[in-house]
Amino acid sequence: MYDWPEARAEVDAQWARLREALRRRGIDAPEALTRENTAEGTLDLAVLWRDPALLFAQTCWGPMEMGLADHVQVIGQPDYSDCEGGQGELYSSAVVMRRDGPSPEKDVRAPPDGLAVLPLDRLRGKSFAFNGTDSMSGVLALTRDLEALGESLALFGERIETGGHRASLRAVAQGRADVAAIDCRSWKLFGRFEPDISRRMQVVGWTARRKGLPFITAGSTPRSVVVALRDALAEAMPAS
Repeated sequence: MYDWPEARAEVDAQWARLREALRRRGIDAPEALTRENTAEGTLDLAVLWRDPALLFAQTCWGPMEMGLADHVQVIGQPDYSDCEGGQGELYSSAVVMRRDGPSPEKDVRAPPDGLAVLPLDRLRGKSFAFNGTDSMSGVLALTRDLEALGESLALFGERIETGGHRASLRAVAQGRADVAAIDCRSWKLFGRFEPDISRRMQVVGWTARRKGLPFITAGSTPRSVVVALRDALAEAMPAS
């Protein structure tokens, strides 16, 4: 789920470690990750996640809540401790806007208690960019945190679906939207790979911490393979 083009060598290296750990356990793991499964050469995640031959993938708790959980088994969680807003298997979304004026305010830091920090008056009436309606980090978490404060997405004057966190950030940076909620690892990647744009943006709040994006296998994967997957994951990606 964090397979940005600039990070693919690192993602491939992670897969290589996991692949070899699986093969040592007798699992015939494929040489390379699947990045295309359509005639157009794109990746349809909804199809991939429901493939009965799925050995290993990563998803979001939004799709899991919307029916995917009936088709897959969770085998582990990644560690978000290296990201601001993350703690172990838990993560938050940074609420970001464009910086205003020559002396911009400092970023709001992720609260140590993991509770939501949302500047309602600053968000009210703004246009909100989000990656997709089933995204926990991009819209569902924010929706639930707003509801806990007696608000809703109606707080925003406009809602714009972009198809991806990176697209949402670019929409905000380019003035096509005012605010977006971006999971802490995607926000860290954006700062790393698009620093000129990220410096023109400001973190104004955070959603509450929730479970991060789970690793999954097909619901039909045999129990012995599930055990091997969990053991290999613990070896190849410690603290997962």
